[in-house]
Amino acid sequence: MSFPHRSGTPSDPIPIDARAREELRYIRDTLERAGSFTAVPGWGGVIVGLTAFGAAAVAWNQTSRAAWITVWLVEAALAAIVGIWAVAWKAKSAGVPLLSGPGRRFALSFAPPIAVGALLTAVLWRAGLVTSLPGMWLALYGTAVITGGAFSIEIVPLMGLCFLVLGAVALFSPAAWGDAFMAAGFGGLHVIFGTLIARRYGG
Repeated sequence: MSFPHRSGTPSDPIPIDARAREELRYIRDTLERAGSFTAVPGWGGVIVGLTAFGAAAVAWNQTSRAAWITVWLVEAALAAIVGIWAVAWKAKSAGVPLLSGPGRRFALSFAPPIAVGALLTAVLWRAGLVTSLPGMWLALYGTAVITGGAFSIEIVPLMGLCFLVLGAVALFSPAAWGDAFMAAGFGGLHVIFGTLIARRYGG
């Protein structure tokens, strides 16, 4: 029996070792992209720090407690918007989903101390203990960064520790220094660590 002649030759099968190398290369590239995504935006932190300097200057000139806290609450909202945008941009640049492993773990660990801070803000405001707010905000923000940074690069929990220490000092310092501590923490520490993260870990 004769068979019809087929033009061309069948493609050679891909050697199994070549296929394995290709799959390993893909896995390695994926892990490298995920590892470069620290879930903490560097340049976003710098922007937040600069806005905090401005907020501290404005808050210093307020003559009422309501106006003072309004300035800082507006700054907190602005910082949240900048932070979310910066994290989304960094995730896109790293080629990983926004809610990838590092991003999801950071958010879940970061959120509880921030929620406690919001609750205590209302409690201290009602009790008339407004002068305790800067120290409390700095300390709990530092706690949030430490817990979230446990799943990130080493510099992130170090930044959180600096916030925590600064907040502890602020709690036992004269009330008139509150805005200075806020500028040093939310302004200075964000600019310093944000610049380091951006230069060493990509944006």
